[in-house]
Amino acid sequence: MAFIFPKLYPILDSAILPPTGRAAYLTGLGVSLIDAGVTLLEYRNKTGSDAEILADCSALRAAMPGGQVRLILDDRADLVAITGFDGVHVDAGDFTPAEARVLIGKDRILGTFGGSDALLPGILAAPADYLAVGPVFTTTTKHTTEPPIGVEGVRKLRAEAGSGVILSAAAGITLETAPAVLAAGASMVAVSAAIFRAASPAAEVHRWLSRLS
Repeated sequence: MAFIFPKLYPILDSAILPPTGRAAYLTGLGVSLIDAGVTLLEYRNKTGSDAEILADCSALRAAMPGGQVRLILDDRADLVAITGFDGVHVDAGDFTPAEARVLIGKDRILGTFGGSDALLPGILAAPADYLAVGPVFTTTTKHTTEPPIGVEGVRKLRAEAGSGVILSAAAGITLETAPAVLAAGASMVAVSAAIFRAASPAAEVHRWLSRLS
C-alpha cells in the first residue's frame, strides 16, 4: 500500500536539541511523537558532523520504527541507507533530485524544493515524491532570501502544479494559518519552530492534528 502523506509534516531541527543527553532526549521525543500521531518526520542538521548526524538518526530510528513513521533526512542522501531512514529532502545546493534518487533507490521517499513565486523550470519532471514550496510566511528556522508568498502564492503554485502533485508548504506556518494554507492547495504543512519550541512538542502535535483533521 502506498504511503499517504499526512497534512502535518514536522521538521525537527538539531538546533533545538540539548547539548548533552541527546540520545535519551530523542528516544523520549520519538516515542511521544508516535503516541501523538506523527507518521512523517524530517530530521534537519545543517552544521553537525557525520558522527553527530548518525548518532541522532540512530536514536530516532530506534524510537520510531519504520512500520509506524517515515523518517526523512535533510540534505544527506549519502547517509540515508546507513541511517535506515525512509527518504531524503534535498534543496538547491544539495544533491540534485536525480543524484539523490540514485543514492536512495526507487522505493524511498524523495522530496525537493519546488519553487517560491513560481515552480522551478522542469521541476515537475524531477523524480520526487513531493515538492516543498515557500516560504509561505516569514520564518526564523530556515535561511532564505525569498520573500514570503502568502496563502495566495500557495494557491498559484497549486494551479501550476496540477492536482496530482504533493505540495509541502513551508515556513512560518502557525496553527492559526495552517487551515488556510491547506485550503489554498497545500497537501501538507511543514512545521518546525511552532511544534518543537513548544513546552511539549507531542501535545502541540496533538493540537495540530486535531485542528487539521
